[in-house]
Amino acid sequence: MNRLGIIFKAAKIPTIIHFLLKYNVIHYLTVTCTLLVLLSCTNSSTKYQDHQVFRYNEYSNIMTLDPAFARNPPIIWATNQLFNSLVQLDDALHVQPDIAKKWDISEDMLTYTFLLRNDVRFHKHPKFNTPDSTRTVTATDFVYSFDRLVDPNVASPGNWVLKNVASYAAVNDTTFKVQLKKPFPAFLGLMSMRYCSVVPREIVEFYRNDFRSHPIGTGPFKFKLWEENIKLVLRKNEIYFEKDKKGNQLPYLEAIAITFLPDKQTEFLQFAKGNIDFLNSLDASYKDELLTPSGKLRDKFKERIHFSKSPYLNSEYLGFYLDGEKEEVKSELIRKAINYGFDRQKMITYLKNGVGTPATSGFIPNGLPGFTGQKGYEYNPKKAAQLIQEYIKISSNKNPTIRIATDNNYQSLFEFIQREMEKIGLTIIVDVMTPSTIRKKKWSGDLDTFRASWIADYPDAENFLSPFYSKNFTPNGPNYTHFKNETFDRLYEESFSVTDNKIREQLYSKMDSIIIAHAPIVPLYYDQATRFIQKNVKGLTNNPQNFLVLKRVWKEK
Repeated sequence: MNRLGIIFKAAKIPTIIHFLLKYNVIHYLTVTCTLLVLLSCTNSSTKYQDHQVFRYNEYSNIMTLDPAFARNPPIIWATNQLFNSLVQLDDALHVQPDIAKKWDISEDMLTYTFLLRNDVRFHKHPKFNTPDSTRTVTATDFVYSFDRLVDPNVASPGNWVLKNVASYAAVNDTTFKVQLKKPFPAFLGLMSMRYCSVVPREIVEFYRNDFRSHPIGTGPFKFKLWEENIKLVLRKNEIYFEKDKKGNQLPYLEAIAITFLPDKQTEFLQFAKGNIDFLNSLDASYKDELLTPSGKLRDKFKERIHFSKSPYLNSEYLGFYLDGEKEEVKSELIRKAINYGFDRQKMITYLKNGVGTPATSGFIPNGLPGFTGQKGYEYNPKKAAQLIQEYIKISSNKNPTIRIATDNNYQSLFEFIQREMEKIGLTIIVDVMTPSTIRKKKWSGDLDTFRASWIADYPDAENFLSPFYSKNFTPNGPNYTHFKNETFDRLYEESFSVTDNKIREQLYSKMDSIIIAHAPIVPLYYDQATRFIQKNVKGLTNNPQNFLVLKRVWKEK
């Protein structure tokens, strides 16, 4: 009997499943993963009661548990449970103490002095060679962690976080000092990133490259088991330093169980059965099953599922490569015509089940400090048609055409824009490519027009303005459009030396208005984080970065 047959027999799976699999009616991988999930859930439930374990699925997999490589949400979500940094963000994106209990910033905004807690200990491990197999975190651990972040031999994708840091040092066990090259108001927000987590030298050097699968941190949960592509289990850290407002030690949960079903439809079915505690996505394969066209939770789920939407620091947009040879792309008339030429609200309502906010206020998204709600492009097909006719008259090009590169997840959105623009005289060709191909071609300037997302790395509006700073031209930075404006560049550089948040936000607003005026992009919508949560799950809050924070979560019996 083959291995799959043994699994079937052991789990007493009905013969009909075997028959369907044999004739490829059910995809091999989907069934295998589903069975493994069911079996793993059964095995773990003998050790913990269901209300003590939080379960979620990560369909895009997790490649590492080393925070120096926490470059995408799946890795960030897992490492959020395992590690701490100097500071952390609350749900409103305000900087709060973490391992640093307080800090001081010099008047010139160049020197940051962090005073560390003296009661934070690493997860237990025999290599610490102490009676209790752990030790206290000191400032020297941050020196080592930062050294590792910029070490070319480590090759961390997060080394850019320290590019403006001139030096850092441990003054004593509980004092860590950082000197910047130039003022950067968003520096504290950067320090909250998972890249900046503290790690212990002796454990990293013991495991070396295998630290990715043997993580030791200070977080509310500690590593227990990782069967790659199958499941990841984290256990409660019994020596965690944080407490709730009533003095109870965090976390409340005993364990976190993460599965890796690669198919979103299977993930949804497991959630619908109650085997997964929450969904963090709204995939096209099941969005109409969960939500009405207007974005409301369907009646059959209301009694046992809670649905929430909240601002997510992600601006979806259409970008134009301004250094290309395509005349239509170089024309502000055509770029503005596209901005005016389609109804963003209609697009969101009918193609995204109401998830998202029309991007009619520039590029800085709703939910971020610095969002001003200033006037951008409203739906005005008459104005769009006039701009196209003006372009035709000036250029003698009677059939202006734009090619838009997108992946299949966004194809329906651009086919909608295609139909709307054809009504007013602009031909749009939608080229569907793989996401990896689009990323590569964007960096090399091989796409005249492309769909893109900009997700905040840190909670400052500067993050959304850096893609338009001329010194950030790709491939040396994130300016995919090669937009250049002297006034914008001057304001951008000036904002770094402004200490008053209100004045800095005024500068941000001026820069955003320049982007609107010259239209190097078409803002589509400000994304929203959607969460579908089993109603027995409590304490799971939303935040604009859509990070998963489980230390204050519990489940009712």
